[in-house]
Amino acid sequence: MTGFINVNKETGVSSAFAVNRIKRLAKTPAGHMGTLDPLASGVLPVAIGNACRLFDYFSDKKKTYLARFRFGVTTETLDGEGEKEFKGNIPSFREIENALPSLTGKIMQIPPAYSAKSVNGVRSYNLARAGKQVELAPKEVEIFSFRLTEQTAPDEFAFEIVCGSGTYIRALARDIAANLGTYAYMSRLERTASGIFTLESAVSLERLTAENIGQYLIPTEEVLPYPVLDLESDRVFNGLSERIECADGFYKLYRRGKFYGIASVTDGFAKAVKKLC
Repeated sequence: MTGFINVNKETGVSSAFAVNRIKRLAKTPAGHMGTLDPLASGVLPVAIGNACRLFDYFSDKKKTYLARFRFGVTTETLDGEGEKEFKGNIPSFREIENALPSLTGKIMQIPPAYSAKSVNGVRSYNLARAGKQVELAPKEVEIFSFRLTEQTAPDEFAFEIVCGSGTYIRALARDIAANLGTYAYMSRLERTASGIFTLESAVSLERLTAENIGQYLIPTEEVLPYPVLDLESDRVFNGLSERIECADGFYKLYRRGKFYGIASVTDGFAKAVKKLC
């Protein structure tokens, strides 16, 4: 079994739990294509079988989130799991809206101390839980859209965020509040899209069984965002390069009409780089 399951992860369930459940149901290796914190819900694409080899080909996909930030208070984890500290004012709708352009586009973001980032071989969250000072280097991330949608409570506001991989939404809550001279934490998060995977087509873990999981399997070739390259010659399939008149880039590689994997074309030469069938 090879392909993808588009999981609608519920709040309180870890990404690792979701992947392990699918492994047991499918009886094959599996891995997620971008983790979701246990407190977050929504789209969690899970690769099955040989599709697990595709992680690098999906690292730059766009993700869409619906988030809520609570202002005037913060937590050490920057989400609702940490102990709350009340220490700031609550900005107005207009003030927040006016501050959003400063966190749109390519920005430098410092990951939260409570994150899976590695510091000298140790997970940052383990150091933070041990009470140790954690200093993480800022990283460039891209925010394609950062939109304030409504005020949901006197101190809470809702946002729609479209961003690139590696973005911490919790850190956006921290940073937008800092730009307004106050504090905030992420009180709610739902991922509604991850690349081509959307919430509308996602399936809950409860719905999946060993008998029906195949019905929800999305074929690998339907997920890959590349043009088709269908070859007759055996050279590419024997690990060799073949001269071809195609633009440079990645292709979905077919062998006489049957999907095979991914090919890379460089300077007019095609070569198979991933076998997925």
